[in-house]
Amino acid sequence: MTALLIADHDNVSLKPSTAQAVSAALKMTEVVDILVAGNGCEAVAHEAARISGVRTVYFVDQPQLAHETPEVLADLVCKECEGYSHVLFVGNLVGKAAMPRVAAQLDVSPVSDILAVEGPRTFVRGIYAGSLLATVEVGEPVVVATIRTTAFEAAPMDGDAQVEELVGTAVYEGSRFVSFQETRSDRPELVSARRVVAGGAGLFDEAGFKALEGFADAIGAAVGATRTAVDMSLAPNDWQIGQTGKMIAPELYFAFGISGAIQHTAGIKDAKVVVAVNNDPEAPIFQVADYGLVAEALPVLAELTRKLGQ
Repeated sequence: MTALLIADHDNVSLKPSTAQAVSAALKMTEVVDILVAGNGCEAVAHEAARISGVRTVYFVDQPQLAHETPEVLADLVCKECEGYSHVLFVGNLVGKAAMPRVAAQLDVSPVSDILAVEGPRTFVRGIYAGSLLATVEVGEPVVVATIRTTAFEAAPMDGDAQVEELVGTAVYEGSRFVSFQETRSDRPELVSARRVVAGGAGLFDEAGFKALEGFADAIGAAVGATRTAVDMSLAPNDWQIGQTGKMIAPELYFAFGISGAIQHTAGIKDAKVVVAVNNDPEAPIFQVADYGLVAEALPVLAELTRKLGQ
């Protein structure tokens, strides 16, 4: 069995999630190849070649792949995946959009959000917003899946895989890239941050989230939010954590004014230490917290920030 893993990158550098996905892939097969699809991405391919356990890194360099449009990426993968028993994607926005398109073209049933590997075709994945774990066995000729990379340790970067360039495919006419807007921040990236401070409706208003940001900056943390807070326009969409947001695995996670709905806690299952502050002693967040404080979130935030400033 041989797996083809589609790399997660930004055309400049490889994302840590790719090395984590390699660890998962090596639990399924003995051989792992990586496909780097992008524009001006040869350096990324050579970086991927350093991941231990990788046999060959293929890269395709063409302008239409600059932004990894899911339709374009899926069309390319289907042309290059012949002979592979597993076709794997990182469970990010691009992977979640491209993976089902590949499965549809190959006429197989996909597996999403793999959390653990119990055999070459046997996997554990979350269902019902992550409140339950299901063990599934794939009977399809090709396993097409996304991997929740936060559930796996990264493979070491001490490999020396072969790098080969593939000829780009014809221009895909089914979709086109229109525009890209990026929010820049000096804070750590939410998905890869070691510390995350998140707020919910219990912070009440924009002033509450400003206080949250002040505390986050004081400890060098990324800032996150619940869907409710995002829907209330208290936080931008890219801060959202949970089933319909981002899956994170920080070493330390602070939850201020977050009740702990399963849609949110599905996104923090891989956090090492969870600290919750909520004025409701019955809040579900305390069931997943390692440390909990029953108190109003805003006064606690103010006191913590004051103590750090002394």
